[in-house]
Amino acid sequence: MVKLRLKRMGAKKVPFYRIVAADSRAPRDGRDIETIGTYDPTKKPAIINIDAEKALNWLNKGAVPSDTVRSILSQNGIMKKFVEAKKNK
Repeated sequence: MVKLRLKRMGAKKVPFYRIVAADSRAPRDGRDIETIGTYDPTKKPAIINIDAEKALNWLNKGAVPSDTVRSILSQNGIMKKFVEAKKNK
């Protein structure tokens, strides 16, 4: 099963995350299938860059977002687009 989740990058005490599509059995910082964006919580406000087209593509293929990634996608309106597209089918 594919999950959309965060992959931790950056130095000690300075986290930086990539939002990736990865196999659910792979380790957190292990191999990923595709990077769909970045998330930097150290800045105020947090910096979020997401390729909405890639995210929607993975969601349509059945990828399950983690709780944090679901929240990030909701903030950017991607989950709303996904739900509306699913209702229109």
